[in-house]
Amino acid sequence: MTDLLSRCRVVLVRPHYAGNLGATARAMRNFGLSDLVLVAPHASTGDLDARRMARDGLSILDAARVMPDLGAALTDCVFSLATSSLTAGVFRSGTIGTAAEKMPELLAAAEAGPVAIVFGPEPTGLNNEEIGRCHGLVSIPVNAEFSSLNLAQAVAICCYELRKAWSKSVNEARGQPETPERAVAPFADQDRMFEHLREALVAVGYLFGEKGDSLMHALRQLIGRAMPTPQEVKILHGVARQLLWTAGQMKKSEPNAEGE
Repeated sequence: MTDLLSRCRVVLVRPHYAGNLGATARAMRNFGLSDLVLVAPHASTGDLDARRMARDGLSILDAARVMPDLGAALTDCVFSLATSSLTAGVFRSGTIGTAAEKMPELLAAAEAGPVAIVFGPEPTGLNNEEIGRCHGLVSIPVNAEFSSLNLAQAVAICCYELRKAWSKSVNEARGQPETPERAVAPFADQDRMFEHLREALVAVGYLFGEKGDSLMHALRQLIGRAMPTPQEVKILHGVARQLLWTAGQMKKSEPNAEGE
């Protein structure tokens, strides 16, 4: 059986405090994860606070990769979950679940390739655009009067629930035959397809005005949850190309300014 935990990535977006880097690496080591990616970090893995907090997670801290943006961090991922304590609004209310509910979903997706849990910067959390690029949203139930959870604590809770889901899957799989893995298009390929679809849907007048972004977000969530294969992504590119061609033909058939 594939070691699915090795395919589970923790992504910290613009982390500010070095201690949280170390504590995150330690929590990952506790629960059997090893792939840590930092997106445009303000804090350094070489900071003394980071190294003190990491303890036995130093190997994970030292191996952490730095990426310039979220797209680069997720480029090979077939599935990703954002995290946030704020769940109101179109971008945050589509596919929300607790860590206990969403980690089995993340683990199941890892059968097809790398997956990621994305955490935002300590002062503000993830923004709507970053949340919209992920396939779902994890919200940890806390006291409503004090909902701000420490970054490393949030990582630990998610890693714990992921480890629980993994242990359950290992126990259930004992004695069962392995099934072939389903190929899923990586994030970068899906992202290009979504941009192609956006261009086409704008051209035919489906996406316009104030609701355009929220409609495109809903489409990303809908298609993303299906975990499209590379062939299915090609089909959607084909749909986009045909829509763009149709929009071009419609423009050609419009009367010119002189009414001809």
